[in-house]
Amino acid sequence: MNHDRTLGNRLFDGINGTILLLIAIACVIPFVYVLAISFTSPAQVAQGGMILYPKEWSLAAYRYIFSTDTLWRSMTVSIYITVVGTLINLVFTSLMAYPLAKSHLRGRQYILLGVLFTMLFSGGLIPTYFVVKAMHLTNTLWSLMIPAAISGFNLIVLKNFFQQIPDGLEDSAKIDGCNDLGILFRIVLPLSMPAMATFALFYAVGHWNQFFNAILYINDNTKWPIQVLLREIVILASGRIGDTEIDDADIQPLTIRMAVIVFATLPILLVYPFLQKHFSKGVLLGSVKG
Repeated sequence: MNHDRTLGNRLFDGINGTILLLIAIACVIPFVYVLAISFTSPAQVAQGGMILYPKEWSLAAYRYIFSTDTLWRSMTVSIYITVVGTLINLVFTSLMAYPLAKSHLRGRQYILLGVLFTMLFSGGLIPTYFVVKAMHLTNTLWSLMIPAAISGFNLIVLKNFFQQIPDGLEDSAKIDGCNDLGILFRIVLPLSMPAMATFALFYAVGHWNQFFNAILYINDNTKWPIQVLLREIVILASGRIGDTEIDDADIQPLTIRMAVIVFATLPILLVYPFLQKHFSKGVLLGSVKG
């Protein structure tokens, strides 16, 4: 323990810790409220008020949402676009970042300027929709994965990460007869697992939270991801899930909404702890060089 710290330093740390604790509590309370309501009996929910711990426990809301096919179908769609979309993101981002990490690439600076331009400006909502429609992607799940195949920010950070890999490793592989793709997939990517895991989670969370693009490009409600269904339940049709009406008097629509929110959030909460340790290492290592 360092005994040379001044009173001002200890006071500063104490104030910072208190502020961070209050912010953490403010972030946790809404989720605790949602979780508590989902497990609370309809009678207690009907009384109103702030509920952070159920006095009367009930699984009626979860029995109801698990009994409908609509929720499971939307969950399957979300899992599909998250897994396949994340794989597409990682493959395309890696294939573009690796050559841009080479200073001898002709036109490299102009390509990087083009990438930077896309981070500052976009084509706009209507032109983007026309592009998706012209590619015949509307009303397909590909419309949620292909248009956002590469993130400009993630591309630049991953490019910086690749630049830190010693050139000697690649030179040795070339002497052994390995081509550029072989070097990328056999040497560079295995050494870049912290960065790849970080960006995999970034991309996966983005796909899991697909909402606005799904509303724009998908008209078939059987292809809705879980977030669009959640919107319908919470905002548009609080008394039903998809086409299924709530006809049970013992079930409160509020508990249904909260149960669906918990169900939609749980997968990301389960995955995050396994990848969280890679966050600081992956992003900071890729941000050292420009």
